[in-house]
Amino acid sequence: MDQIRLNRLEELLKEEIAQLILSGDVKDPRVGPLLSVTRVEASRDGSSAKVWVSSVGEDKDVLELAVAGLSSASGYIQSQLAKRVRLRLTPVLRFVADHGIKEGFEMTEKIKGLVKE
Repeated sequence: MDQIRLNRLEELLKEEIAQLILSGDVKDPRVGPLLSVTRVEASRDGSSAKVWVSSVGEDKDVLELAVAGLSSASGYIQSQLAKRVRLRLTPVLRFVADHGIKEGFEMTEKIKGLVKE
């Protein structure tokens, strides 16, 4: 798959998975509506995809629980993707916690504290 099609696939998966989480279709209690899909990285053949998930207000343990909930619901999410999006083959999803947003926020707070002093 060329790079342009791969980028389009990743963006489409990102939007659809985020919509599933936001609408509350994923019934696992560990998965809250405050999760956001930050990045999707699909394999070259489109058979698998790694999905980074983040949450701004949650601590690391809650985010890890949410990722575990998404991982257990990955079959359901894949089936919903297959119904919503017309693809030759629906990628196998693997969810990963993305701590980058929280770490970036903490870093800005530290820099603001240094500037005040």
